[in-house]
Parts: sequence; C-alpha cells; structure tokens
Amino acid sequence: MKKEIVVLPQSLKILETLGNNLKLARLRRGFTMELICERANISRTTLWQIEKGNPTISIGYYINVLHALGGFENDLLNVAKDDVVGKTMQDLNLIIHKRGRK
Repeated sequence: MKKEIVVLPQSLKILETLGNNLKLARLRRGFTMELICERANISRTTLWQIEKGNPTISIGYYINVLHALGGFENDLLNVAKDDVVGKTMQDLNLIIHKRGRK
C-alpha cells in the first residue's frame, strides 16, 4: 500500500505553476515532448504529469526536465539562499556580552 502524499493547496498551486512554466519553456523553444523525454530519460506520461504539476513525481525528474530544457536546474540553487526569516531568528537568539568596566 502506497502512502498518500498530503500537499497543501497553496503548494499544489505552486507545483501547477511550475509545471505550466516548464511546458511554456518547452513550447517556446520548439521542443517536442519526445525530445524532452529522451533528454530527461523519462516517459511521456511522466513529462505530462510534471507539466500538470503532479506532486507525486520525484524532484529528480523535475531536475532532469529543467536540464533538458537548457540548464535551468541551476536555478534551484537559489531556493532558500537568502533565508531572511532564518537569519532574523538566529540574530534574535545571539547572546551579546556586555563589556566589563576597565
């Protein structure tokens, strides 16, 4: 029995937008589904599911498609790169020692 993946509606919308962006990038370049499938080593069904934003598809397949489209996989390196919330939380927990009198 497979475990059901629970994805928040907001996250589903993000995946759908990502899938649509990948489809538009493929179409703008004039690449066929067959070409991307061959380059990414995936089936047409998997590519179709990626372009629909299916949350059950492995992130590795998404990365393969990004690579097949022309090197977009490096864009993933920017995810959470500038963690403003995390840095703020870290700064709030820093202990600042007061300097003693001379």
